[in-house]
Amino acid sequence: MISVRVMTEADIAAVSAIRVAGWRAAYAGVVPRSYLDAMTVETDAEQHRRRYTRSPGGVIDLVAVDDRSDVVGWACLGPSRGTEASPATGELYALYVSPALIGTGIGRALLDAVHTHAAAGGLSAVLLWVIKDNPRARRFYEVAGYAADGATEADDYDGVPVYEVRYRRAVRE
Repeated sequence: MISVRVMTEADIAAVSAIRVAGWRAAYAGVVPRSYLDAMTVETDAEQHRRRYTRSPGGVIDLVAVDDRSDVVGWACLGPSRGTEASPATGELYALYVSPALIGTGIGRALLDAVHTHAAAGGLSAVLLWVIKDNPRARRFYEVAGYAADGATEADDYDGVPVYEVRYRRAVRE
Protein backbone atom coordinates (compact mmCIF):
# COMPACT_ATOMS: atom_id res chain seq x y z
CA MET A 1 0.00 0.00 0.00
CA ILE A 2 1.40 3.37 -1.03
CA SER A 3 0.51 6.63 0.66
CA VAL A 4 1.60 10.15 -0.16
CA ARG A 5 2.45 12.81 2.40
CA VAL A 6 4.34 16.06 2.70
CA MET A 7 8.10 15.55 2.87
CA THR A 8 9.92 16.17 6.14
CA GLU A 9 13.57 17.02 6.64
CA ALA A 10 14.13 13.41 7.74
CA ASP A 11 13.15 12.26 4.21
CA ILE A 12 15.81 14.26 2.38
CA ALA A 13 18.49 11.54 2.22
CA ALA A 14 15.99 9.00 0.83
CA VAL A 15 14.66 11.54 -1.69
CA SER A 16 18.20 12.30 -2.86
CA ALA A 17 19.00 8.61 -3.24
CA ILE A 18 15.87 8.18 -5.38
CA ARG A 19 16.66 11.27 -7.46
CA VAL A 20 20.28 10.25 -8.19
CA ALA A 21 19.29 6.65 -9.00
CA GLY A 22 16.43 7.96 -11.12
CA TRP A 23 18.72 10.21 -13.15
CA ARG A 24 21.21 7.40 -13.72
CA ALA A 25 18.48 4.99 -14.82
CA ALA A 26 16.36 7.34 -16.93
CA TYR A 27 19.04 9.43 -18.60
CA ALA A 28 21.77 6.88 -19.39
CA GLY A 29 22.67 7.43 -23.03
CA VAL A 30 21.01 10.87 -23.06
CA VAL A 31 22.95 12.83 -20.43
CA PRO A 32 26.74 12.33 -20.58
CA ARG A 33 28.03 9.52 -18.37
CA SER A 34 30.54 11.97 -16.85
CA TYR A 35 27.67 14.10 -15.50
CA LEU A 36 25.73 11.10 -14.17
CA ASP A 37 28.85 9.62 -12.55
CA ALA A 38 29.60 12.93 -10.81
CA MET A 39 26.17 13.02 -9.14
CA THR A 40 26.25 12.00 -5.48
CA VAL A 41 23.49 11.43 -2.96
CA GLU A 42 25.41 13.55 -0.44
CA THR A 43 25.68 16.59 -2.71
CA ASP A 44 22.07 16.27 -3.78
CA ALA A 45 20.94 15.96 -0.14
CA GLU A 46 22.94 19.05 0.80
CA GLN A 47 21.21 21.04 -1.96
CA HIS A 48 17.79 19.73 -0.90
CA ARG A 49 18.50 20.59 2.73
CA ARG A 50 19.44 24.18 1.82
CA ARG A 51 16.28 24.61 -0.24
CA TYR A 52 14.15 22.95 2.43
CA THR A 53 15.42 25.15 5.27
CA ARG A 54 14.80 28.37 3.37
CA SER A 55 11.36 27.04 2.33
CA PRO A 56 10.57 28.95 -0.85
CA GLY A 57 7.00 30.18 -0.95
CA GLY A 58 4.44 28.03 -2.65
CA VAL A 59 6.72 24.99 -3.08
CA ILE A 60 5.51 21.65 -1.77
CA ASP A 61 7.53 18.45 -1.66
CA LEU A 62 5.57 15.22 -1.50
CA VAL A 63 6.87 11.73 -0.82
CA ALA A 64 5.33 8.36 -1.55
CA VAL A 65 5.89 5.86 1.26
CA ASP A 66 5.30 2.14 1.32
CA ASP A 67 3.73 0.08 4.10
CA ARG A 68 7.08 0.03 5.97
CA SER A 69 7.18 3.86 5.82
CA ASP A 70 10.13 3.77 3.41
CA VAL A 71 10.25 6.65 0.93
CA VAL A 72 9.82 5.20 -2.58
CA GLY A 73 9.06 8.33 -4.61
CA TRP A 74 9.17 12.12 -4.58
CA ALA A 75 7.47 14.99 -6.36
CA CYS A 76 7.95 18.74 -6.09
CA LEU A 77 5.33 21.32 -7.13
CA GLY A 78 5.71 25.08 -7.09
CA PRO A 79 4.98 28.29 -8.97
CA SER A 80 5.74 28.23 -12.68
CA ARG A 81 9.20 29.60 -13.42
CA GLY A 82 8.10 30.71 -16.89
CA THR A 83 7.68 34.43 -17.43
CA GLU A 84 4.63 33.93 -19.65
CA ALA A 85 2.71 31.85 -17.08
CA SER A 86 -0.01 33.35 -14.94
CA PRO A 87 0.09 33.22 -11.13
CA ALA A 88 -2.54 30.46 -11.39
CA THR A 89 -0.05 28.22 -13.22
CA GLY A 90 2.05 25.79 -11.22
CA GLU A 91 5.04 23.75 -12.28
CA LEU A 92 5.91 20.16 -11.47
CA TYR A 93 9.63 20.59 -10.89
CA ALA A 94 10.36 16.90 -10.33
CA LEU A 95 8.80 13.47 -10.03
CA TYR A 96 10.98 10.46 -9.34
CA VAL A 97 10.25 6.88 -8.29
CA SER A 98 12.78 4.30 -7.13
CA PRO A 99 13.87 2.78 -10.46
CA ALA A 100 13.07 -0.80 -9.38
CA LEU A 101 9.49 0.28 -8.59
CA ILE A 102 8.65 2.15 -11.81
CA GLY A 103 5.40 0.87 -13.25
CA THR A 104 3.85 -0.08 -9.90
CA GLY A 105 1.54 2.93 -9.53
CA ILE A 106 3.78 5.06 -7.32
CA GLY A 107 4.28 7.74 -9.96
CA ARG A 108 0.54 7.88 -10.58
CA ALA A 109 -0.14 8.24 -6.82
CA LEU A 110 2.36 11.09 -6.61
CA LEU A 111 0.96 12.81 -9.68
CA ASP A 112 -2.60 12.50 -8.36
CA ALA A 113 -1.47 14.10 -5.09
CA VAL A 114 0.26 16.90 -7.03
CA HIS A 115 -2.99 17.60 -8.88
CA THR A 116 -4.95 17.59 -5.60
CA HIS A 117 -2.53 20.10 -4.05
CA ALA A 118 -2.59 22.22 -7.20
CA ALA A 119 -6.41 22.39 -7.15
CA ALA A 120 -6.45 23.14 -3.40
CA GLY A 121 -3.94 25.94 -4.03
CA GLY A 122 -6.15 27.53 -6.67
CA LEU A 123 -3.98 26.62 -9.64
CA SER A 124 -5.70 26.30 -13.00
CA ALA A 125 -2.84 24.56 -14.86
CA VAL A 126 0.39 22.66 -14.20
CA LEU A 127 3.43 22.77 -16.47
CA LEU A 128 6.40 20.42 -16.50
CA TRP A 129 9.53 19.92 -18.53
CA VAL A 130 10.55 16.46 -19.72
CA ILE A 131 13.65 15.41 -21.59
CA LYS A 132 12.74 14.96 -25.24
CA ASP A 133 14.57 11.63 -25.47
CA ASN A 134 12.71 10.11 -22.50
CA PRO A 135 9.78 8.33 -24.19
CA ARG A 136 8.72 6.49 -21.05
CA ALA A 137 8.26 9.70 -19.05
CA ARG A 138 6.58 11.44 -21.97
CA ARG A 139 4.09 8.57 -22.30
CA PHE A 140 3.43 8.63 -18.54
CA TYR A 141 2.54 12.33 -18.60
CA GLU A 142 0.50 12.04 -21.80
CA VAL A 143 -1.61 9.24 -20.28
CA ALA A 144 -2.17 11.56 -17.29
CA GLY A 145 -3.62 14.24 -19.57
CA TYR A 146 -0.56 16.39 -20.25
CA ALA A 147 0.17 17.63 -23.77
CA ALA A 148 3.26 19.23 -25.24
CA ASP A 149 2.56 22.94 -25.71
CA GLY A 150 5.29 23.70 -28.26
CA ALA A 151 7.88 25.18 -25.89
CA THR A 152 11.35 23.64 -25.93
CA GLU A 153 14.67 24.40 -24.29
CA ALA A 154 18.12 22.90 -24.02
CA ASP A 155 20.26 22.51 -20.93
CA ASP A 156 23.98 21.92 -21.09
CA TYR A 157 25.37 18.83 -19.35
CA ASP A 158 29.15 18.61 -19.55
CA GLY A 159 29.11 20.37 -22.92
CA VAL A 160 26.28 18.32 -24.40
CA PRO A 161 22.92 19.99 -25.10
CA VAL A 162 19.97 17.97 -23.77
CA TYR A 163 16.61 19.06 -25.15
CA GLU A 164 13.43 19.31 -23.09
CA VAL A 165 9.80 19.68 -24.09
CA ARG A 166 7.25 21.52 -21.98
CA TYR A 167 3.95 19.85 -21.17
CA ARG A 168 0.78 21.43 -19.80
CA ARG A 169 -2.37 20.14 -18.17
CA ALA A 170 -5.45 21.88 -16.83
CA VAL A 171 -6.15 21.28 -13.14
CA ARG A 172 -9.54 19.79 -12.46
CA GLU A 173 -11.34 20.20 -9.16
